[in-house]
Formats: sequence, structure tokens, C-alpha cells
Amino acid sequence: MTTRASDTQTARVVPLRPQQAPRPVPEPREPLLRDVVGGVLRRERLTQGRTLKDVAEAARISVPYLSELERGRKEASSEVLAAAARALGLGLGDVLSLVQRELVAVHSTVGRSRTATAGRYGGLCLAA
Repeated sequence: MTTRASDTQTARVVPLRPQQAPRPVPEPREPLLRDVVGGVLRRERLTQGRTLKDVAEAARISVPYLSELERGRKEASSEVLAAAARALGLGLGDVLSLVQRELVAVHSTVGRSRTATAGRYGGLCLAA
């Protein structure tokens, strides 16, 4: 019996997808201010059980614009932010205080070193 050359060769497996090295886990980044402000506005609105339309009408801004603010897609001017706060029964300072609390919480989990200024104000300082 003769042996064929192909019988003595081992089968070679070619992967369909090339092997990739595992991606390094990126460091958590601090959120953008507009994302935090939008999240605070949305949470307050939902806590009150109100609709976008209701709050937008009370603030005298369009529903799509308020939606964009809540999703962090638009930066709110101080006038618009104050109007949205009033529509939610809050003051501008109340909204900024909620934003500051959230930023401090995120800041402590990101692991950034605290500066002397940050320590003096308990994490961060927002001025209106």
C-alpha cells in the first residue's frame, strides 16, 4: 500500500477571524456638564410624574429642545436653565446644587487627585 503525501500532512486550521489582543479597559472619564444637567432635569421631571410637553410649556421652550437638553445633546443657557428649573418648581440654585452633588459623586469614583480648591469646597464648586 502506498502512502500519499497528503495523508501524512496534518490539517491546518485557519481562523475565520484573526485573534485580537484584549482591549485595555479605558479609565472612567468625568461626564460633560451638559450630560449631568440634562440627567438632573430629566430625573426631577420624572420624579414629579410630568411630561416633556407639560414642563416645556411651563418653561416656554419647545418640547424637542427640552428633550435635547435632557439627553445632554444641547447646552442650556442660564436663562433656559432657570426657566426649566422654575417649571419644575425649583430655583436655579437647586438645580445647580443637584448637579454639584452628582459631579462630586462621579469625581470621587473617577479617582482624580483632589486639589486644594476641590478639598475646600467638598469636591467641586459651581458658581451661578
